[in-house]
Amino acid sequence: MAGYKHGAYSYELPTSIIPPVVSTAGLTVVFGTAPIHLLDEPEKAVNRAELAYTYSEAVRKMGYNADFNKYTICEAISSHFALFEVSPLVMINVLDPTKHAVTGSETVKITKGEGVLQADGVLKAKVVVKNGSNAIDKKDYELEFDDEGRLHIYTSNDDEVTVEFERLDPSLVTASDIVGGVSLDGSYKGIELVNTVFPRFREVPGILIAPKFSTNPLVAAVLKAKSKNINGLFQCMAIVDVPTSEVPDYTAVPEYKNQKNLDDPNVIVCWPKVSIGGIQYHMSTQMASLANLIDAKNEGYPYHEASNNNLQMDAAVLEDGTEILLGLEQANYLNGQGIVTSLNFIGGWKLWGHRTSCYPGNTDPKDAFISVRRVFIYEQNQFILSYWQKTDKPGNKKLIDNIVDSKNIDLNGKSARQFILGGRVEFLQEENPLTDLIDGIYKFHLFITPATPAREIRGLFEFDPSYFGTLFG
Repeated sequence: MAGYKHGAYSYELPTSIIPPVVSTAGLTVVFGTAPIHLLDEPEKAVNRAELAYTYSEAVRKMGYNADFNKYTICEAISSHFALFEVSPLVMINVLDPTKHAVTGSETVKITKGEGVLQADGVLKAKVVVKNGSNAIDKKDYELEFDDEGRLHIYTSNDDEVTVEFERLDPSLVTASDIVGGVSLDGSYKGIELVNTVFPRFREVPGILIAPKFSTNPLVAAVLKAKSKNINGLFQCMAIVDVPTSEVPDYTAVPEYKNQKNLDDPNVIVCWPKVSIGGIQYHMSTQMASLANLIDAKNEGYPYHEASNNNLQMDAAVLEDGTEILLGLEQANYLNGQGIVTSLNFIGGWKLWGHRTSCYPGNTDPKDAFISVRRVFIYEQNQFILSYWQKTDKPGNKKLIDNIVDSKNIDLNGKSARQFILGGRVEFLQEENPLTDLIDGIYKFHLFITPATPAREIRGLFEFDPSYFGTLFG
């Protein structure tokens, strides 16, 4: 029981206006393979989401190898941290030493106490060094990787040795490994691990990519499905690539897109690949990095298209290195079919395309324009994050006014900064029948109008004879 009080006292009440929770619009989650043999404990980097804010942190958690065909996560690390200098990046490696490894042996010449294995992906813990048929005690040699991922042997034995080992073989990774699933023990694997990102890092995924693997229809389909249902609440965008080895002609890309059912508001389809200095990147990888860069220049709000902004490239290429140079008409043809490409026209090589893959079958602006779609996804995720704290609070007028007032203040601020043309939230009686209210269901109607991208700017020119009068001024 409270004691007897006599005097003046103060009490704190909850703030009636709720500040919005920031939702990371472009947080990229990359699924693929990484050179985890370079890590001290490779098994701990398998089917586990890792967050990195710097290049060195990403390398420390995933390893690094410039062979992007083998180690696809390294492509995203290079694009994000080196080419575009954006962060953070969530990395999910499925290359598993218990599944994707092969045995091998190699004769190594020891010179001045040092020898080098030529095999790639060697697992330190599985190395056995032999002098003839006798195994050398592990205390009598040391193993260390160089910057190129080659394993060096340091020993006082200046002689030839036989090295038996297990090495990672990324070619054994299949689409099923990327897709993953939920194990009987409840653990997640592959793309399903996207459900662990928010619980672990308190960041909502914004973009899903799987360089190289998203050219597989199964992987693309699962990325599409997962982009609509993360943790049963959130949405994001998925960026996938059309395989240039299978579709080398731009005129065949729309047919491939339709055949593989790649038509969804939350999916962006890209073709072809891009190259800089002879190093190839999937366009999905660079587009994700570019979107993050554009978002960062606009307070993290995704209202600005990445289209017509520079990619880090000097050529558009097919898988075999054949260069592709699309003219404006050809690039616009792909855009008109809901496909994003690259264009070298004015201002260098740029990403070209602002349509999601649902276009032209779906022309609703909230679905068909990439920037508008991203704004709608951002606002939905932000609504959930901001008002989750109000779940199970009494559904009275105070609660309703609190949500309506705070969200309207948020939308007015975005409108004043030209992020959106306008927006408001209303609690409408006709949308909240008595049966719903009795059952604890409260619906708030949000009206939001992002600006559509100026996809076509027309100048109307007319000859005006009246200016001949200036001759007699």
